[in-house]
Amino acid sequence: MEPKQSSSDVPAIEARELTHAYNGHTVLHNLNLSIPAGEIFGFLGHNGAGKTTTMSILTTLLRQTAGEVKIAGFDTLSQSIEVRKRIGYLPENVTFYNDLTAYENLAYFARLSGVEQVDSKIDETLAFLDFRGVEHKRLKTFSKGMRQRIGIAQAILHDPAVLFLDEPTSGLDPMGIKNLRDIILRLNKERGMTIFMNTHLLSEVGKICTSIGVLSMGKLIYTDTMERTRRKYPDEASLEEIYVRMETAETP
Repeated sequence: MEPKQSSSDVPAIEARELTHAYNGHTVLHNLNLSIPAGEIFGFLGHNGAGKTTTMSILTTLLRQTAGEVKIAGFDTLSQSIEVRKRIGYLPENVTFYNDLTAYENLAYFARLSGVEQVDSKIDETLAFLDFRGVEHKRLKTFSKGMRQRIGIAQAILHDPAVLFLDEPTSGLDPMGIKNLRDIILRLNKERGMTIFMNTHLLSEVGKICTSIGVLSMGKLIYTDTMERTRRKYPDEASLEEIYVRMETAETP
């Protein structure tokens, strides 16, 4: 099944003057961002930059103080139910019921998302992820990499148009990181999903992302395609050096 999408000329993710404050302290400052459908967007920033707050607002888990956010053309405040139908979300530490089997966990999430024909959808999703044969094993026996794959399964069961990943490679070994990279690329290419990824792993950004944004002290100081970014910083030996140079050069 194709992901739920709106008109191709509508941005997958759009934020205008997005601002958020906690107890009078502003943590996001007038963030403006437009991500076309079909992108793999890498969202970079130091700890405390405001990445998690931004993602919480984009996924309707948090109401912004000011500004407007739309996902596939739907407003996150006034049309939050429509937004939730069109997004999948994998938090950094996904919570499962460890004493239940993989199938029981996925069936629970599927019903919460209104998925029809739950059995066939779970089988289809696990087959896509090349992860069949684990349906009846309890989650408490799973490794970090296996749990991450089940986490992705729950996030895509309802064929979202936009998939949000929060530090998806955290705690994974090199093989787990490679497997996750392959899954992200396939979801984007074969299912047309737009991917928004919070990450600190700069090497992965360079390998899979088509565009990036850099957040520093709650301000979006840089956003562009990866192709233009590499052209803009041709003398840098690595993406990490590019990132450091961006923060130095672009911070107001």
